[in-house]
Amino acid sequence: MTTYFTKEHEWLRVEGDIATVGITDYAQAQLGDVVFADVPEAGRTVSKGGEAAVVESVKAASDVYSPASGEVVEANAALADEPALVNTDPQGSGWFFKLKLSDVSELDGLMDEAAYTAFLATL
Repeated sequence: MTTYFTKEHEWLRVEGDIATVGITDYAQAQLGDVVFADVPEAGRTVSKGGEAAVVESVKAASDVYSPASGEVVEANAALADEPALVNTDPQGSGWFFKLKLSDVSELDGLMDEAAYTAFLATL
């Protein structure tokens, strides 16, 4: 299992050709208390860098972009009833969707945890 990060503060955890996608702890902290999450339905095709989900907090609404292209195979239904999972466990039970990757070479441009931590230090 490998985890990648984007400069837009999404994470992608890859197991085989399935990737779980969510937002980072940094992103949830910037948003504040999450009150709503709109996740893509299974069967939807998303493109790398394209809008895939929406998260709303007491401060703002933000798009969540897909870190890679593929077909959504599962949405996190728990977020409908408990959007605060994004705040309490952003890189665990607060995930947004699972994706069947269509092009694993798209992962090449993403950061590993060390590179993401270094990136955060520049903000």
